[in-house]
Amino acid sequence: MKKVGIVMGSDSDMPIAEKAGKQLEKYGIPYEMHIYSAHRTPAQAKEFSENAASEGFGVIIGIAGKAAHLAGAIAANTILPVIGIPCKSSELDGMDALLSTVQMPSGMPVATVAINGGKNAAILAAQILAINDEEIAEKIKDERIANAESILKKDAQLNNK
Repeated sequence: MKKVGIVMGSDSDMPIAEKAGKQLEKYGIPYEMHIYSAHRTPAQAKEFSENAASEGFGVIIGIAGKAAHLAGAIAANTILPVIGIPCKSSELDGMDALLSTVQMPSGMPVATVAINGGKNAAILAAQILAINDEEIAEKIKDERIANAESILKKDAQLNNK
């Protein structure tokens, strides 16, 4: 099974990385977490990205705030799918990170989830891996069924009052 790389720009992004990791664990998907900055450790971020496919990764999640160039820097150095999670910071409520992550130049895509969207990034990574892994696909389907049943149960409780 391919693993997911979760790369954060700094340790302040750990709470979001942990949400992604927890969701991947629910699906039984192996992952590794790393702290590499696009600006402060560009050589290490590049080396990780260049070697990710040969190291058994299938998808990489890049988590960063403010200028948020990490996901783009990763995408520039691998052909693996990259999912960017823009992070909320004290300035601009994460809109700066969102725009930096989503506005990639033509030919260099980064899938982007919501600001602080660790769970959705992990689900998207799982969906990408599920293209070639029926076990993951079934786990995603089962979770969606459980989510729908939970909503319908709440609806029934609301309407039985």
